[in-house]
Amino acid sequence: MIENAFYSPEFHGDYEMFDLGDFVLEEGVTLRGAQLAYKTFGTLDEAKSNAILVTTWYSGTHQIWDDIYIGPERALNPERYFIVVINQLGSGLSTSPHNYPGTFSMGNFPRVRISDDVRAQEQLLRERFGIEKLALVTGGSMGAQQTYEWAVRFPEKVRRAAAIAGTAKLTPHCAIWVKANVDTMTADPEFNDGFYTRQADLRKAFARKANLFALMGFSPEFWSTEKWATLGFSSVEDFRVGFLEAYFAPMDVNDLLCQAWKWGNGDVSRNTGGDLAAALGRITARTFVMPISTDWFFPPEDCAAEEALIPNSELRVIESNSGHLGLFNLEPEYIEQVDGYLNELLESGV
Repeated sequence: MIENAFYSPEFHGDYEMFDLGDFVLEEGVTLRGAQLAYKTFGTLDEAKSNAILVTTWYSGTHQIWDDIYIGPERALNPERYFIVVINQLGSGLSTSPHNYPGTFSMGNFPRVRISDDVRAQEQLLRERFGIEKLALVTGGSMGAQQTYEWAVRFPEKVRRAAAIAGTAKLTPHCAIWVKANVDTMTADPEFNDGFYTRQADLRKAFARKANLFALMGFSPEFWSTEKWATLGFSSVEDFRVGFLEAYFAPMDVNDLLCQAWKWGNGDVSRNTGGDLAAALGRITARTFVMPISTDWFFPPEDCAAEEALIPNSELRVIESNSGHLGLFNLEPEYIEQVDGYLNELLESGV
């Protein structure tokens, strides 16, 4: 274990913990005393019919959803719905490499799959709240990967699904990028096979990581129109260091590596022996596939190819010049579109 004050209510707001007990991962290791960190908004109705699950993305927690996506003026309205945001395993708040005691701590932490997250989330919702059916499952990026896994693995439990800026099966192009992302962190001489003494010592890793996300996370239009200036930065370098490096620097590298492996191995067709069409054909939820127009990680054409395989689904492209990291609501038109599509989906009969 290693201390990291970033993963605390001081930085992420209040949240609760759920004990999973001895949780057996798909790769065959048991996480003994595993826990999920989660936050709820709103009130569960008597019929338990108004529950929405929100899943988290790479490096993100419930806090970003609280800040941007949830509120009485939003589609994710806590005055109408009971919203549960569950932080994925490896997020730094739930059981993760940096906070897990014993032999499997830090560099020895076992590999976790998207399917493990979804099975753990289902256990939390059922045992903690008695929720057997969800009005909506949604999430962005890695959260979209979890959304697809939910709809394929538990079709009877998901009435609606909204996959934002993510795919059900990772493409080769995105997998190559994820490997490059991993290499930037593990190549730092201070990494020491995952047994570093302070994450703050991995400065080179975070600088390289910032460059990679600057290249792939934002669109060319973001840079050519100097969108960084509208966000309060004086230059490209000011933004790269002050936004991207500063964002990742407090985080634990092993936690990020745990999430990256899940991202790089996301594939719902593992449920059907590698047949993606058969996996997506299992989905019974009313589904909106919602790519970002300038996303280089999950381009609209990749998302559209999967949407064509999902019964009762529609493609809803979010127009944004910011690329994948438009997820951070860098332009007001972004959240307006997300709200519009989610409202349309939530108001549709199922």
